[in-house]
Amino acid sequence: MKKRFIFLSLFSMMLIGLFSSKQTVLAEDKTYQIGTDVTFAPFEFQNTDNEYVGIDIDLLKEIAADQQFEVNFRPLGFNSSIQGVISNQLDGMIAGMSITEERKKTFDFSDPYFDSGIQMAVRTDNETVSTYDDLKGEVVGAKVGTESATFLAENQEKYGYEIKLYEDATGLYGSLKNNALIAIFDDFPILGYAIAQGEEFKLVGEPEKGNSYGFAVKKGENAELLQKFNEGLANLKASGRYDEIVATYIVQSEPTSEMKQVTPKKDVYVIASDSAFAPFEFQNENNQYVGIDVDLMTRAAEMQGFTIKFNHIGFSGAVQAVESNQADGMIAGMTITDARKQVFDFSTPYFDSGIQLAVKKGNTTVTSFDDLNGKNVGAKVGTESADYLEANKETYGYTIKYFDAADQLYDALRVGAVEGIMDDYPVIGYAIAQGQEIETPIDRIPGGQYGFAVKQGQNPELLEMFNEALAEMKRTGEYDQILATYIQDGKPAETTVDESSFIGILKNNYQILLKGLGKTILLTLISFALALVVGIFLGLMSVSPFKALRTIASLYVDIIRGIPMMVLALFIYFGLSDAIGMTIPDFTAGIITLTLNASAYIAEIVRGGINAVPVGQTEAARSLGLSYTRTMQKIVLPQAIRIMIPSFVNQFVISLKDTTIISVIGIVELLQTGKIIVARTMQTTNVYLIIAIMYLIVITALTKLAKVLEKRVN
Repeated sequence: MKKRFIFLSLFSMMLIGLFSSKQTVLAEDKTYQIGTDVTFAPFEFQNTDNEYVGIDIDLLKEIAADQQFEVNFRPLGFNSSIQGVISNQLDGMIAGMSITEERKKTFDFSDPYFDSGIQMAVRTDNETVSTYDDLKGEVVGAKVGTESATFLAENQEKYGYEIKLYEDATGLYGSLKNNALIAIFDDFPILGYAIAQGEEFKLVGEPEKGNSYGFAVKKGENAELLQKFNEGLANLKASGRYDEIVATYIVQSEPTSEMKQVTPKKDVYVIASDSAFAPFEFQNENNQYVGIDVDLMTRAAEMQGFTIKFNHIGFSGAVQAVESNQADGMIAGMTITDARKQVFDFSTPYFDSGIQLAVKKGNTTVTSFDDLNGKNVGAKVGTESADYLEANKETYGYTIKYFDAADQLYDALRVGAVEGIMDDYPVIGYAIAQGQEIETPIDRIPGGQYGFAVKQGQNPELLEMFNEALAEMKRTGEYDQILATYIQDGKPAETTVDESSFIGILKNNYQILLKGLGKTILLTLISFALALVVGIFLGLMSVSPFKALRTIASLYVDIIRGIPMMVLALFIYFGLSDAIGMTIPDFTAGIITLTLNASAYIAEIVRGGINAVPVGQTEAARSLGLSYTRTMQKIVLPQAIRIMIPSFVNQFVISLKDTTIISVIGIVELLQTGKIIVARTMQTTNVYLIIAIMYLIVITALTKLAKVLEKRVN
């Protein structure tokens, strides 16, 4: 076996040397040597004129022309091309090569240029097989070492078929024709091309999603070639030429001119979303929510004729809202993962994302991940960037710092707390366009896909309506128009509003800031008034002569004070709503949370105030024949209230500050208003300075009022 492997390797190297011996070029006029497969139709194959054509060949030729470089194709075969790239005989390879984690250890890949997948095919006269369940007891086939073979092996026990593997398509397709197999599995574009060429079999079911194909270079080398490929590919997709090339080789059913209309089952669908994730959802200069996600969902509702209500509650809040049935679905730049599929049903992917490293502008010390050794790198919690950094931290030797929000992440980079940050590439592009002094020294890493999500097993019609509308938007080009509105050569749509200065931000946002302040004060007033009633009652119970009442009051205070207010808010809004089967509005949940929290502290203030009155006065009143109630009304409470007033005002100020915590359930109070403005403008310092001044003015006024009130009472 070893001798055979050595012989094949030597033979492959001889072939590579034979093809490369005639290629001598100057460094300044380099022609890239590109390996490809010998026959892998419709990606690379010889036509009737013995010329190599196919999706891979045509794409790279067009990209080379667009980016103004030369290529020389070397049809050496898949395995020989791999060895050629590894041994530096080739600059790169394009051969329908799936991007896998294992291959990423050896190669650097371009952005995916084709999303592949596997599909089942049967003879055209077969009427017995329509699903995988029909394969029980039958023999199915696939090619050795392919995704199809892996898929069949993983599902063999589930569906009960027998597997036969073949070295090439000739044997596989021939066995199907001769009835040696009931069905075959292969990459769906390969099957589609074979059928278009006259093979007498048909596709059954929908394709299983597979790995995407990528153009590959040796790891750490030819970075400029990879960048040119990515830029050229983006240009071809934007111009529509990419679709024309693919359509030349893969004959697909004609898209229907009429979108399927799905009947909604609810009058209004509540759609949860993030509150600050530009360019997918954010408030524009007119304080209206816009973005790719918002526009896609709004347009889908218009096209399918259903009504939606957005709840911009933040990413984590949106996830919990769907899980607890507070929302019917969520769209918030949510990456489709296997773990999330255990909880959610996802739509067709609507955006192919990717992650990218950014450093401060002018930083010349970081040009690769190797340069991050011993340095701090930041990412947001629970993101693809965080997962990538975690998976590679031992390889590159950096330390990871996690942040909850984008403004914290970018501020950490600005002040030097981290050397670099990782985030989704559209978000970084938007930040740069908004004036952030950052740059991206390393090419982006292809990431996952974003999807619209509903709770698993629920609202299938909502998912279907979105999918139908999305397909129609892509067919008509409206999808590309929406994306171009927000992602346009790394620049957002132009605006005539100046938000680059303190005055500019204040001038354009004072109304919404005042609205946020108004909601903060309203939350505080209502909750504190209720807390006074509850707290005073509990405080009186805590000094009652009856032990049972004292015990109840003590338990209440200990429980409420022992639960962090953020946890309490999340439990009331999500957990309690789910438990009682009724949605508690976010404002109501906020009032309940603040009331419970403040009442526990007010109860202690009341208890302390009453106990501060000398006990001798109570004893004297009782000895004169006054009842306990009359003693409290006439003797103890009037004195205790004077003692309590400063503490009450102090607790009111604390409740005012505590409203910032309530934003976790989506209430847009003053601080959350500021975060929304920061997401759009990236002006962290100016926005938070304005908010700090507003809080300072209100709290100072309250403090002065408390002193005046205290003087009058005393």
